[in-house]
Amino acid sequence: MIGTGHTVYVGARDERLGEKAAAELGGRPLPLDVTDDDSVSAAAERVRAEAGRLDVLVNNAGVIGLGNDAHDATAEQVRMTYETNVFGAIRVTHSFLPLLEASEAPVIVNVSSSLGSLGIAGDPEQFTSILPVYYSALAYNSSKAALNMVTAQYARTHPRMRINAVDPGHTATDLNGHTGPQTVAEGADIIVRMALMDTNGPTGGFFGNSGPVPW
Repeated sequence: MIGTGHTVYVGARDERLGEKAAAELGGRPLPLDVTDDDSVSAAAERVRAEAGRLDVLVNNAGVIGLGNDAHDATAEQVRMTYETNVFGAIRVTHSFLPLLEASEAPVIVNVSSSLGSLGIAGDPEQFTSILPVYYSALAYNSSKAALNMVTAQYARTHPRMRINAVDPGHTATDLNGHTGPQTVAEGADIIVRMALMDTNGPTGGFFGNSGPVPW
């Protein structure tokens, strides 16, 4: 996104790390904890005051969390994962919608995972080209399935916007202890491509680097 004419705000709940990342990328740090209403409202107000609108929103916050063993998971453990992965995306989207509506070509990209695909979960061996290894994780996988439906609902109710879910693939990040075979740049490719689409691009879909991902 940097270098494409966009002013990029880098949201982070840890202000020090956010400032470091923004400096490395050439963006602007934006204190933002997606689990906190006041933090999200303050972030939206700052963008409104400085920019007046938002052209692209990328909901990238996510945690593996607890509650991933389907035998032992408690409702509270699963709820904690949903607080970031699902409710966080809804909270941020709700607060930033007025700024997106002020844009001529608003876009929302929700970073999901092929682990949230019901189609893949039902028959993992059929989709090894998309997800070579299927991991069972009750809280995380179901939260991404929920995020996919959230994406579809926003797309239906906001037809002027391009709103899609994306699967960056198994990327080496802090989320997985840097075990993914892809680099961050490779994982970010689909996110950036969907973020930069024009008004003729798809909406209400689920896409990976190789094309559509089954719901």
